[in-house]
Formats: sequence, C-alpha cells, structure tokens
Amino acid sequence: MSSVGVRPVESRGDLRAFIDLPFGLHAGSAQWVPPLKVERRLFLNKRFNAYFKHSDAQLFLARREGRVVGRVSAQIDHAFNRYQGNDWGQFGFLEAEEDQEVFEALLEAASAWLRERRRDRMVGPMDFSMNEESGVLIEGFEREPFIKQPWHPPYYQRMCEGAGLTKAVDLWMWELHITDRSKIVPALVEMAERLEPDHGIRIRKMSRRRLGREVELFGETYNESWKDNWGFVPYSEEDLKHYGQELQLVYDPNWFMVAERTDTGESVGVAITVPDINQVLKKMGGRLLPFGWWHFLRRRRIMDRVRVGFLGVKPEYQHTGVAAGLYIEHFDMAKVTPQKWGEMGWILETNDAMNRGMEGMGGRVVKRYRVYERELS
Repeated sequence: MSSVGVRPVESRGDLRAFIDLPFGLHAGSAQWVPPLKVERRLFLNKRFNAYFKHSDAQLFLARREGRVVGRVSAQIDHAFNRYQGNDWGQFGFLEAEEDQEVFEALLEAASAWLRERRRDRMVGPMDFSMNEESGVLIEGFEREPFIKQPWHPPYYQRMCEGAGLTKAVDLWMWELHITDRSKIVPALVEMAERLEPDHGIRIRKMSRRRLGREVELFGETYNESWKDNWGFVPYSEEDLKHYGQELQLVYDPNWFMVAERTDTGESVGVAITVPDINQVLKKMGGRLLPFGWWHFLRRRRIMDRVRVGFLGVKPEYQHTGVAAGLYIEHFDMAKVTPQKWGEMGWILETNDAMNRGMEGMGGRVVKRYRVYERELS
C-alpha cells in the first residue's frame, strides 16, 4: 500500500502549503527564482484570474506522514477544447521531492480527475495554459529562469518519464546578444531597411496612455499569427483584460513594439519584450515586506537582460520583412537601454521559420522544456 496520500486543496492552509512547497524544495538552488507569494495567491483565485471564466481546475497536495511532499493541478480549458475540437485536459504546477512514488501518485490523481470528466488525453505541465509557465526543464539547468519560465532540477524529467508520460513537444529558449550586429545575417538587415519604403510598414512603440487599445491590437495579431501553433487557444476579451493588467506592471516604452501600415494604421506585427524582473525577484524571497520592496526599488534600474515573450506577424504580412524589422529594432534599443542581451521564446521545436530567424541573428538554444502527454481513454 502506498505511503503517499493525494488530496484536493480545500482550505486556506492547503492553499498556503501549495504555494509554499517550492520554497522548501528549491531552497538550496542557486538558479531557482521565488515568485511573489501575493501574486501566486491572486493567480490561483477564481475571482481574479480570467482563465477560470472558461476553465475548471482542481489543485492537489501529496503528503507522506502528514508532511507535504508534492503538488499538482488538473484543469480543463473549455475554450481550448472548443477551438481544437478535442477532449483534452491539462496538468500543471508540478513540484515534488525526488521520489518516483510521489510523482506517480500526483500524476494519477490528476489523470483520475480528468477521466471522471471524460477527458481522453492529459498534457502538461502548464500553469494553467501554454500562455503561462509551461513544460519540464530538460536542458539548461545551470541557468536562471527568466520571467515566466519554470526551473526544475534534472530529476523531474526522469520522474515524469518513469511515471509513463511521453513527449508531446519541446519548447526552445534562444539566447541573443543584441549589442553585436555583426552576427546578423545581412539579408535580415536588408529586409528591415526595406520594410517602410517597399511595403509601407513602420515600427513604433506602444503607448502607455493607450495601452488598453494596444493590448487589443496584440490580441488580434496573436490570434491570427499563432493560430497554427501546437496548443494554441485564442485570447478572449477577458483574457486580454487580465493580460493588460499584467503588462501595466512590466511596461517599458522601449520594448513594447508594433509594426503598422503607414496608410491605414493597421497593426500587422507585435513584439512584447520585458526587462527580466526575475533579476529583482531573486533577492525578494517571495515577499514585498519587510524588505522585498527595497530590493525591488534598488535593483529594478540595473536589469541588464530582457525576455522576448511574444513576437508575431499576421500571416498575410509574413513575407514582407516585418519580423526582421522587429528583430532589428531590438538591436537598436540595446544601444540606448541598460539591457544588452536576453532570451527569446518559447519557440516550438517545429517552428522552422522562427528558429531560422534566431540562427540568423547569432542566437543559440540555451534551454529546452518538454511538454508531456498521457492517453486517458
């Protein structure tokens, strides 16, 4: 009989234990970056997270002899299933001690919850969707995660595969040094230079004053440009409103970019790039008080790296060099900001066009995340 018991999160104490678990598991790691606990509580709250407008979820805790040893979520995104025409469920927030029995118990609890709701496949981890932290880190353990990237010790891959999960897809993170234009393939530079004279498209920065409208433009571009990607689900109006609130907190006038037609003002491409706030969170220990705020104010001005979280171009403009224009604008911004390098992604391993673009700028893959799947029927 198993010594590990898995039960749903039902009380405030359970939720606190769910949020606190990674702080103990990864306390000795030089790479792991603690999230803000107050942000995690809001993210998991059905009243504040727009995800729950179209989804159901259950959190679980694993205990052995009364001690919390693991956690997981099981969730169903009904908007995703309607769009994709399937009956999938997801799991996420997977954290556990190095113990095969614990991993198997957690994943079986998530599977059972999804089977009861007639799901035929489970994919993950994703917290709660592919728009948030996704995948198990399988390469790049020595590197700190950037904002909205998970970090796991090497044993997570072994435990997941030992529990019978199989690979669905890998996600790549590319490192780019955006101060060195000599590494850029000349054809990319030429395409960027010809973007306005040949195609009437210019690159501008998003306006904070009009950020609500800018986020709507992002949503239109995202929903068109990423629709063929694995795991895609369109942003709803509620999703975009929630995303806009997040962007207000990390907005930087240098790094939020829009490509638009000069004649009509139509948005045809977008890049959402943010200075990596994980460089600040690392020192805050998950708390704003009593001294976390001091680290935030002191260190926010010395962030020297960025994460390109999204870059997309509407399909009918993908031959015009819009992506090249957005790429080159990042190199131009590195001349006038403290940020000199960064990571771009995630990018699907199967997205040949984007991966070739990264190679064309001298990039290299530095992290790989694996999304797993399990048949439930």
